[in-house]
Amino acid sequence: MAAQLGLALGVSGEFFRRNHPVPTLPGHAAHFRSLRSTPALSRDQALAFGELALAVTEVLETYVELPAVDLPSVALLDDPDPSDVAAAARDTREALGVEAGPVAHVARLLEARGVLVLRLPEDYVDPHVDAFSTHAGYRPLVLLSPVKNDLVRSRFDAAHELGHLVMHHDVEPGSKIVEGQAQGFAAEFMMPAEQVAPDLPARYDLERLIEAKRKWGTSVRALVYRAHALGIMSPTAYRRANQDLAQRGNPEVAPLGPPEAPTLLGAAADLLERNGVGLDSVAEENNVPIEQLRAVITAGSDTRPSLVPHHQ
Repeated sequence: MAAQLGLALGVSGEFFRRNHPVPTLPGHAAHFRSLRSTPALSRDQALAFGELALAVTEVLETYVELPAVDLPSVALLDDPDPSDVAAAARDTREALGVEAGPVAHVARLLEARGVLVLRLPEDYVDPHVDAFSTHAGYRPLVLLSPVKNDLVRSRFDAAHELGHLVMHHDVEPGSKIVEGQAQGFAAEFMMPAEQVAPDLPARYDLERLIEAKRKWGTSVRALVYRAHALGIMSPTAYRRANQDLAQRGNPEVAPLGPPEAPTLLGAAADLLERNGVGLDSVAEENNVPIEQLRAVITAGSDTRPSLVPHHQ
């Protein structure tokens, strides 16, 4: 049976007799951004890649010490209001040591606290699967969408998933209420009300909003919504802003560059190589197909050319 499975799946029969069991990520424990609109097969593919990623990471941890899991947990009331969610975001900023002002790099902040952050590979998973997160493995896991090739959207998605990891340990995923709470968390985490308010215009002022976008690393649309939610922008100005932004379409005005990229697994692989441990030997010793090992490491790496050595 192992030989037949290996032939069908492109792995050796020894893969099924390896010392490291592949963890299980049940669908009911994963917070998908678009649960109802994502086909079940696509969700299963994404979860299977998450399971493979956790298995590969566990293998790498036998060679390299990775950051320990150190995330806060916030217990919300049964029926929390937006102020409770905002307080959870402020408490999380403090617990994670985020200084006043914009968050420098959300993905690396999560990685430093032991979260496994990956960008889903388009050739392994339906590229239209949106970001999702889960606590079900031995490490918290955040998988970001490969089609959101934009800095501000990737940052906000990562903050949204952080909200799930912090607030929704035992909450059934998928409801509009739960997703709304994660969205409110992300807004306060990325743009704390008292800090961002001076940068938000009362009237629709695109140039000022673009300045705020460059400062806070969030979209103009998110800033407009924030200004309205905080009572700074009137309903009339809010409608005018949305009408103008809809006419301008996507990509949004004043793009800030490519999305944030995780770096943890790429740095681990570089460290192994520098110490004479090749990925081929790691794959062979642990009965992991080298193609899958490299796919996971790539998903957890910044693959852009850089003048700065990765280990720095």
